[in-house]
Amino acid sequence: MKRITKAVAVGLFCGLVALPFGRVHAAGGAGRVDLNSASVEELAQLPGIGPAKAQAIVSHRSANPFRKPEDLRDVKGIGDKLYEQLKDQITVGGPAAGSSDRGG
Repeated sequence: MKRITKAVAVGLFCGLVALPFGRVHAAGGAGRVDLNSASVEELAQLPGIGPAKAQAIVSHRSANPFRKPEDLRDVKGIGDKLYEQLKDQITVGGPAAGSSDRGG
């Protein structure tokens, strides 16, 4: 009986530890979704973002990668109110996050 209890406890612990990583596209914030690399499916899990807005985000970043989370407001259908709901759940990583300035 002790062995079963221990196994259940370990299983629950592992599940709880792994839980926040289900939606993460890790690139700068624990539990945050990376706007530059998340899939349509991952973006659609954000509150207020359905499949159509998620696709709009992906289409927008193809032409204009996000440099900062606030750039999400440039996507059609995402205004200040929705951005305020999302700002603590998103991050920007990937190639657009850094500057590639060259010079002396």
